[in-house]
Amino acid sequence: MGERCCAAVVRVLVLQAAWALSGGQVRYSVPEEAEAGTVVGRLAQDLGLEAGEAEARRLRLVAPGRRASVEVSGASGALLVSSRLDREELCGKSAPCALRLEVLLERPLRVFHVQLEVTDINDNAPVFPAARKNLSLSENSPPGFRFPLEGASDADIGANAQLTYTLSPSEHFSLDLHRSEEYRESLFLVLTKSLDRETIPVHRLVLTASDGGRPSLSGTMELVISVLDANDNAPQFNQSVYKVQLPESAEVGTLVARVNATDLDLGSNAEVTFSVSNTFPENGMKNFLLNARTGEIHLVGTVDYEDIRSYEIQVEATDKGTPPLSGHCKVVLEVVDVNDNAPEVWVTSLSVPVPEDASLGTVVALLSVSDRDSGENGRVRCWVWPASPFGLEATFAGSYSLVLREALDRERVSEYEVEVRAEDGGAPALRASRGLRVPVSDVNDNAPSFAQAVYTVLARENNAAGAELARLWARDPDEAANGRVSYSVWDGGLGVGVGGGGAGSSSSSGGSGWRPASSYVSVDAESGRLWALQPLDYEELQVLQFEVRAVDAGEPPLSGNATVQLFVLDENDNAPALLPPAGSAAEAGGVAAAEAAVALAGAGSESGTLWAWAAWGAPAGQVVAKIRAVDADSGYNAWLRYELWEPRGKCPFRVGLYSGEVSTARALDEADGPRQRLLIVVRDHGEPARSATATLSVSLLEAAEAALAAGSSSSSSSLAAVSRSAAGVELGAGAASAATNVWLVVAICAVSSLFLLAVVLYGASRWAPRAAVLSAPGPTTLVCASEVGSWSYSQRHSRSLCVADGAAKSDLMVFSPNFPPPPPAPAAKDTQPEPSALLDTVSGIAVFAFTVLFPLLPHLPIPSCHGACETAEQRTVSLQAQERVRVGGSAPVRRRARL
Repeated sequence: MGERCCAAVVRVLVLQAAWALSGGQVRYSVPEEAEAGTVVGRLAQDLGLEAGEAEARRLRLVAPGRRASVEVSGASGALLVSSRLDREELCGKSAPCALRLEVLLERPLRVFHVQLEVTDINDNAPVFPAARKNLSLSENSPPGFRFPLEGASDADIGANAQLTYTLSPSEHFSLDLHRSEEYRESLFLVLTKSLDRETIPVHRLVLTASDGGRPSLSGTMELVISVLDANDNAPQFNQSVYKVQLPESAEVGTLVARVNATDLDLGSNAEVTFSVSNTFPENGMKNFLLNARTGEIHLVGTVDYEDIRSYEIQVEATDKGTPPLSGHCKVVLEVVDVNDNAPEVWVTSLSVPVPEDASLGTVVALLSVSDRDSGENGRVRCWVWPASPFGLEATFAGSYSLVLREALDRERVSEYEVEVRAEDGGAPALRASRGLRVPVSDVNDNAPSFAQAVYTVLARENNAAGAELARLWARDPDEAANGRVSYSVWDGGLGVGVGGGGAGSSSSSGGSGWRPASSYVSVDAESGRLWALQPLDYEELQVLQFEVRAVDAGEPPLSGNATVQLFVLDENDNAPALLPPAGSAAEAGGVAAAEAAVALAGAGSESGTLWAWAAWGAPAGQVVAKIRAVDADSGYNAWLRYELWEPRGKCPFRVGLYSGEVSTARALDEADGPRQRLLIVVRDHGEPARSATATLSVSLLEAAEAALAAGSSSSSSSLAAVSRSAAGVELGAGAASAATNVWLVVAICAVSSLFLLAVVLYGASRWAPRAAVLSAPGPTTLVCASEVGSWSYSQRHSRSLCVADGAAKSDLMVFSPNFPPPPPAPAAKDTQPEPSALLDTVSGIAVFAFTVLFPLLPHLPIPSCHGACETAEQRTVSLQAQERVRVGGSAPVRRRARL
């Protein structure tokens, strides 16, 4: 046996490894009974792998549904025989015997298909059903009588299973072999010469069966033929072969076939009984039952087309003669396939979890699908449910890859329950399925997102430091670190301007500057709680707009922003502050008056004494003075009302509730006395209300005396008027009108005289011989009142004072002349006055005229200034001093008081 195996191994094709043009299939062949360790093929080399790559990439063999008997060497990558290969056990009579194997290769995952053909060797000798067979023949059997014999069987295939029969030498018997492509071969023992029981009662013959292998193997069976007497008619079947088709789904008890035989003899020699003489396969009769009397064959078991596709039953009909005679027929039972096997689905490899950013076409799993049925019943159609985001791709017959067809999103679906469904082509179709759980791993592909783009937060001023203002929340649908959000105030956003001055104020004394939002508020990095770092002041900050950034902990981190608009709500934390009356700063003039006005504004709610004059006989409703106050708060907290607190009762004056104007309640007479002292309370509308008090002293004079007193006071102490009347007084409308009529004539005459005098002096200086060129700036000062236009100006020094009350404006600007530098030549002597002295004289006259006329200018019907005085833009007027000095004297030195 060993020599035959070695010879077969030498003869067999050792390696047939070539890629098939249709699908990349490697084919090998190996003889059966090859020893363990026999190299079938260099698989790694045939797959194009480098040395050592097979082991590194875990080259392995997958053979679903059966034992492989071969293995892949991890070191060399060769395909080896691992256990006994028996072609007859693996494939039976099927030819060729091809095993389909799958080879997996990792990193990246690839699958290859290997077809291994197991070739047959002549390792099975022909075998007869029995070693001895007893036959009985009547002596009157005519020559040519044919007696069927059961042939031998050979488990091999092809030439190794081609049998030839020989019979030991005999003059009475010979063999007749009938071969057919449709049926199995039939062997008959033919009587060639009449028998004589008395001569030879028993004939012993040896039947030998030899196969076509090299070397040939053979088997024998002894035939014991007994010669019987008389009964010379054997039963005859109505047909020699019965063909029957039986569906594999037939139920137990089904009538398979009915055989019929007749005997021409009479009596007991004609009584026929039926029996089974032989079956193929050998144990086939366990599923069938033959009725000896009727010849009916019934199904007593189950038949399976996938196991045995056909049965051959040799039926013998024997009479009761002496000796009994028999006839034979063959029942060929063909099993018809029905769709009784559902498809089978196996998962050979599964790569999970799948990252949500996996590219389309990524292989998730490898599957094998098969159906044991044949034809349409075994043709399988596969698909995936649900249809997205995965799909199936056929890689080989019965092999599929589960691949990614659509982009994944873990935030939408974190895990897929995928079902691979298979359906055959039978009627009705059978289905099978295999469930797969495919989890999706997270990547940081979602930035934190706030619930709203803009948050509006309201906070009252004077809040406690650390008070919670709001809670912000940003959602990140990612998981773990990719979804863990931290919050921060983004200083790259909008800051705030901080300053105590009014609109447009930009001086250093105002403290204007830029401060980051993080100096006011902070946000908890984990909870998103927004809290204040310091108390908020509405008068300093009304609106704070900034951005809060939410950043996740992914790699790389993603962020989202939200805008927070923090509105500070006003509290009544400021009492009304009294302001100087309009014209008081203008009457004083210069820098000292402006500083005094600032000091008065800062006095807050402290009570001061204000002065006013009223003429006896003034009618009711005559405005005597106006109390002015401002509240740094806003809204109702800054809405002021004025009340006359003292004296109460029959007071000749009254105060406008909201205007602050002090007017006569009735006509004034001498009974009211020379002076009235009024105590006025200014209150806001806040809760609780805050207040300030002002004392107004009103002197009652004759109409002319009141006008002269107002004018004299204005002209004699113009610079000291601010400190003396710091609380602010306004002349009554009647006194102002009377003073205007008197002083208007004086002003016109004075201006005309001064103008003529200035022209004469200027002409004298021009026509007089010049001893020297003007060389230096003198102390002379030119004056300009802005409401009547600019008379003259220089670029060396300037002083301006602007006092505003509503629409009325007045501006005082004092300039020093700016002359060119003196030439190097010495100045010539001359008896005429120096030009600087003349200019001093002109300047002195101008100053005197300004001192006298300036108090009347606000009451003259002259157009308001254009551009020389800034207008008030808000009802709340702030007082602020500004000063700018430039070294060298070329830039003006300016101090301005603005209300």
